[in-house]
Amino acid sequence: MPELPEVETTRRGLAPHLIGRRVEKLTVRQPKLRWPIAQALREQLPGQRLDDIVRRAKYLLVHTQAGSALLHLGMSGSLRVLPEATPAAIHDHIDWHLDSGHVLRYTDPRRFGCQLWQAPGETHELLAGLGPEPLSDDFDGDLLWQLSRGRKSGVKLFLMDQKIVVGVGNIYAAEALFAAGIHPARAAGQISRARYRDLAAAVKRILSYAIRRGGTTLRDFISPDGLPGYFEQELFVYGRAGEPCKQCGTPIRSVTLGQRSTFYCPRCQH
Repeated sequence: MPELPEVETTRRGLAPHLIGRRVEKLTVRQPKLRWPIAQALREQLPGQRLDDIVRRAKYLLVHTQAGSALLHLGMSGSLRVLPEATPAAIHDHIDWHLDSGHVLRYTDPRRFGCQLWQAPGETHELLAGLGPEPLSDDFDGDLLWQLSRGRKSGVKLFLMDQKIVVGVGNIYAAEALFAAGIHPARAAGQISRARYRDLAAAVKRILSYAIRRGGTTLRDFISPDGLPGYFEQELFVYGRAGEPCKQCGTPIRSVTLGQRSTFYCPRCQH
């Protein structure tokens, strides 16, 4: 599933092609994604000028005067800007026809993404109750320490809770915990304020670096220009079970936490 760096990479790649353009019409080839394509989007978006594209957690919001399109890439989705005459393939489900002569094309083999609508002045229910952005000043180690008091669940699950902080998915949670030297299964409430400060700093550093490197290439993700991300080759623990730790040489281990594979170094993380 594309994580925050991949979504931010997508946003940055699309912005120059979308902002200031007008949507002339929509072509919907497959209306059933994770949820049906919002009827309000079909009715409100055509004719609108695209004023901005922003990211909230792993969602993209494309703002217009009539409201905002709320997009999510799901597990295998991608957005690309292509010449309007580009033939559609089997998994190309939606085209936004732009006044530039191009289309914004949504491709999604698994159909687990979404295209919904947020009315002006409202917050869509999918965005309500979300925690702070991990790269914002609102997120730091002190916040993690305060919210973790009394929690017995593993710190990795705590870090991936979208009500605590948004957008820190499986890959980057594993990498940040390694960088901070914290075992992913350790109870969140047992970790000190100082170590949470190290963890928050690691989250910010790793996410920022992954964005600069174009996101992580895993499975189906490609960026809008068609080029893959380049962070995968630099992962320290994620997906490396049985391989030697790049720091100490101990074989990386894998356990299941919250129904997800979790990777860690038994020597470097405690």
